[in-house]
Amino acid sequence: MSASGGTKAIVAALAANLAIAVAKFVAFLFSGSSSMLAESVHSLADSGNQGLLLLGGKKAQREATPQHPFGYGRERYIYAFLVSIVLFTVGGMFAIYEGYEKIHDPHEITHWYWPVGVLVFAIIAESFSFRTAIKESNEIRGKQTWTQFIRRAKAPELPVVLLEDFGALVGLVLALGGVGLALLTGNGVWDGIGTLCIGILLIVIAIVLAAETKSLLLGEAAGVEEVEKIKAAVVDGDVVTRVIHMRTLHLGPEELLVAAKIAVEGNDTATEVADAINAAEARIREAVPIARVIYLEPDIYRPEAAK
Repeated sequence: MSASGGTKAIVAALAANLAIAVAKFVAFLFSGSSSMLAESVHSLADSGNQGLLLLGGKKAQREATPQHPFGYGRERYIYAFLVSIVLFTVGGMFAIYEGYEKIHDPHEITHWYWPVGVLVFAIIAESFSFRTAIKESNEIRGKQTWTQFIRRAKAPELPVVLLEDFGALVGLVLALGGVGLALLTGNGVWDGIGTLCIGILLIVIAIVLAAETKSLLLGEAAGVEEVEKIKAAVVDGDVVTRVIHMRTLHLGPEELLVAAKIAVEGNDTATEVADAINAAEARIREAVPIARVIYLEPDIYRPEAAK
C-alpha cells in the first residue's frame, strides 16, 4: 500500500481500538452498562475493519495475471466496502438491538467509575488516532474541503479511517452522556437511549461509506485536473493535433487507464504516427505518473464524426 493509502493512520487506529475495546468490555463487566457493551463491540468492529483495510492493501499489491491483466488494485475498494457492511451489521445493528433491550428492561449502573474512567481514556486515545488520520489526510487533501475529500478520494483507506474515528469520538460522547444521565437520574433508560443513538450514528456512517465505495467499485474517472493534464500532454501540435475523445478509469487508487482517439494528419507516415504515439504516452506518464495503462488510437479528425 502506498503512502497515500494511509497505512500509518490505519495502524494507529488499530492499536487504539484494540486497547479501547478491551478496556470498554472490562468496564461493561463491572458496571453492566449497555452503552459500554455497545461501545466495546463498536471498537472490536473497528479493529476488524482496520485489519480488513490492511489485508486489502496487501492483496492489491499482487502482480497482474492473464486472468486479471489489469492487476488487483480494486481489492482495496472491495475491502473498504466490506468495512461498511461490518460497521452496519456488527456495530450499528447490535447497538440498536442492545439499546432497545435496555430501554425496555433498564438496569441500574453499578461501579460507575469504571465506565466513566474508560470512556475518558477512550476519548483521549481516539483523539490521538483521529489526529493521525487528519494529519495524513492533509498531506494529500490540498484545497479540498473535508466533504470533497471524502467524496473524491480515490484511495479509500483514509476516508474510512476518518469517518470511523469521527464516529467513534461522537459515539463515546453519546455513551458518556447516556451513562452520566443514568447515574444522575438513577434511571437506566438513559443508558439505553445513549446506546440507541450510537447505533443510529454507526448506521449513518456505514451508509455514507457504502455509497462512496460503491462509486469507486463501479469505476471512477480521473479528476478534472488530471484529465486536463493528460489532454495537454497528448497534443504535440505537430503530428497529434487534438484529442477527439478520451476516457479515463481508475483501475486502483494509484493506477489509471487512459484510452483516447487522437487526430493526426492524413499525410503522416505510419512510422511518424507510431513515434508520435510513443512520445505522447511518455508525456502522459510524466504529467500524471499514475497513468499506467494507455491506449491511443490515431484517426483523421472529422467534425461530424466527432460529434
